[in-house]
This record gives sequence, C-alpha cells and structure tokens, in this order.
Amino acid sequence: MPGSASRPDPASPDRSGPPSEKRAAEHADRDHPVVLRWSRHPSCVGLARLELRKALAGWGLAALEESATLVLSELLTNAGRHARVSPGRQIETRYVPELPSGLRIEVHDASPVRPEPCVPDADACGGRGLLLVAALADAWGIGDRDGPGKVVWAHLSLPPREGEASP
Repeated sequence: MPGSASRPDPASPDRSGPPSEKRAAEHADRDHPVVLRWSRHPSCVGLARLELRKALAGWGLAALEESATLVLSELLTNAGRHARVSPGRQIETRYVPELPSGLRIEVHDASPVRPEPCVPDADACGGRGLLLVAALADAWGIGDRDGPGKVVWAHLSLPPREGEASP
C-alpha cells in the first residue's frame, strides 16, 4: 500500500530523542531508568510489559516480574482509556531501578484528571485496576509533573531473602 511504510506503527514505542533522555530496555544499565513513550493504542500495553521484563532481567530484579508487569498493565491501561488529551499526545513510562531492592514504575500522561480507586459491583467487568495496584505495590500515588498532566507511580520491593528480616 503506497505511503503505509512511512506511517509509524501505533503500538511502537517512540525511541527518538537523545540517548540520555531515553534508553531502550535492552540497553538498560544499573544506574539509569528506562523511559519510553507510547501511543494510546491498547497493544502498547503488551509491548510495555515486554520492555519492563527486559529491564528487570538486566537489573537483577526478575523476581518482581509478575507483580511489576501487572501493575504496569493496570496503570498504562488506565492512562490509555481515561486520560482525555489532545490527539497525538503520548503516554510515557519510566522504569526506575531502586537497587538493590526495588523498582519504581511511573506512567505519565497529559491529562489533569486524577484516577480514584473505586469499589465496583461484584459483577462489574472493570474498575479494579487501582485496587490491584494497591494490593501488589508497597506504595503508590499520583503526583504533578513538569508540563501538563500527572504521573501515577508505584513502588515494588523484592521480598526478603530467606534468613533476612523484613524491613
């Protein structure tokens, strides 16, 4: 199809920009976060999880994979569904290693509307995302960011090793 090769895939992360500002997860090192930008397309959630898995493995935090990918899925899905912003605005994810024991996941969007946990009806198909985040993360919250919008973040810690006391 003519012209289709020049259009970006809506599910691809935007990795343009200076390397100091963005790093692909496969090049993550122990001192830098992985910062990626995504369209609001639902398929970006799976791609973001893949990038997070790569980063966790590189940082030696693979034990957080199950919880971290679920938290990321919920936060990114909420931003894609509920953040009402002008067309072309992207959602930014940041995976920040807090070595040696944890990870901070951030999802930035340009909408000023802050999510609020709700208690859905028992037969409701949705509405449990932030409840899952609260259950899986050690802490989570919403903050301001530079520019328009907000950041929703979650912190996850590695479980104590056998024989170690919990903090």
